[in-house]
Amino acid sequence: MLKIENLHVNYGGIQALRGISLEVPDGKIVTLIGANGAGKSTTLRTITGLVKAASGSIQWNGEELLGKSIDKIVTSGIAMSPEGRRVFPDMTVLENLKIGAYLRKDKAEIEKDIKWVYSLFPRLEERSWQLAGTLSGGEQQMLAVGRALMSRPKLMMLDEPSLGLAPLVVQDIFSIIREINRQGVTVLLIEQNANMALKIADLAYVLETGTITMSGTGAELLADERVKEAYLGKNS
Repeated sequence: MLKIENLHVNYGGIQALRGISLEVPDGKIVTLIGANGAGKSTTLRTITGLVKAASGSIQWNGEELLGKSIDKIVTSGIAMSPEGRRVFPDMTVLENLKIGAYLRKDKAEIEKDIKWVYSLFPRLEERSWQLAGTLSGGEQQMLAVGRALMSRPKLMMLDEPSLGLAPLVVQDIFSIIREINRQGVTVLLIEQNANMALKIADLAYVLETGTITMSGTGAELLADERVKEAYLGKNS
């Protein structure tokens, strides 16, 4: 389980996170929704060690993560698929996937996991020798998720996986998130498409200007009038 308690993060003179607390139980899909600039990406970046916290605690299975190096956090079983995909455009699909396993030494198991990623994303197998920069936006998103899976995470963090994608592709991405979770990976999802995110979430939190203002099951927040008005449109 991931447990965040009273986490404060400052950027220059701005308080990006103001004492947030949340839990991501093992085996669940947890989503964090909120407007742009609410602090969602900052939360993920602090968990992975890319951003330093001012105070608070982030515990992963009882172990404090704050102060640990990024590679130690990855090897402890946490991976992130970043906003904007960030694939390596001049490398092939297969090379991008192998980079996701850069901290691993178990070659036979890495090959097995490449096959597993291809089973989740058959289109990536079809394009395994294609340069990542020539893929469509949806295919690049699949590659970003597949690359993160190659570190064999116990917790997968996804930052805006549906951003800029056509509605049909978004459906595919969310189906795959569900499937990854079914196969035993805990998911922490940040998503501006609140409707889709809340539909698949076991637990959900609303983040507004660095503060968690609401929490509950995905179904509870989907039905909440305040959430409907702010994030789903009044007619949802």
